[in-house]
Amino acid sequence: MAQKTLEGAYNFSMTEHPGANPRLHREGVNPPQLKKVPRHVAIVMDGNGRWANARGLARTEGHRVGGQAMMDVVAGAIEIGVEELSVYAFSTENWRRSPAEISFLMGFSRELIRSNRDVLNSWNVCVNWVGRPQRLWSSVLKEIREARLLTAQNTGLRANVCINYGGRTEIVDATRRIAEEVASGKLRPADITESLIVDHLYVPDMKDVDLLIRTGGELRTSNFLMWQSAYAEFYFTDVMWPDFTREDFWRACEDYANRDRRFGGAVDKVGKRR
Repeated sequence: MAQKTLEGAYNFSMTEHPGANPRLHREGVNPPQLKKVPRHVAIVMDGNGRWANARGLARTEGHRVGGQAMMDVVAGAIEIGVEELSVYAFSTENWRRSPAEISFLMGFSRELIRSNRDVLNSWNVCVNWVGRPQRLWSSVLKEIREARLLTAQNTGLRANVCINYGGRTEIVDATRRIAEEVASGKLRPADITESLIVDHLYVPDMKDVDLLIRTGGELRTSNFLMWQSAYAEFYFTDVMWPDFTREDFWRACEDYANRDRRFGGAVDKVGKRR
């Protein structure tokens, strides 16, 4: 049986984690009724390696169990009505890791998409990829394209899998494309607005992030969706990603629901925005 820690996380073995056998609804686990549901939640899935090290396991085992946690959280997001979920699977900075770990992560990303795409399709999830194609294995790109094609007409949760993604890189790429259009005469410098920049981001119709969750105890966003997270609420937890469940996800969303988002405005004593 899983044991609950003081931080509220569950320590699951690979076969015990709910995501090991993905289910949209788990018996005896009821989603909360939230007064406000975040439309777009972004997650920095941190702590896989430390989770494995603490158990004397290879780091790759942390990533494997983390993949199961991801499916449980996707199900939890669907249950409470989240419209868009973005997960940070592999950053542009992750290329600095050892060749062995990079090789594993590329292969693991490929298999994770392949093994779960039919389940996600049955859940009416629209799978999307966000990132740079350069340096990605062709087999990873193939699985991404097939998952996108399979789920393109789905109308439920949009799941953005961010592989080879960096927030600064995205802004640089957008700026470069705009500069090329100015140089060619297609645009004038006066035409450059926030909306124009958004139109040149990797996914122009991505919703602004309402809630950004980071697991693993670190207190930073690590270059994730920098433009889209300008007014996001942050939620940091010590729970390592492989221990993270849909209940933990709901707890973060409950915390979000109790916050007052002012977007630079002010609220007087009776709660009116001005």
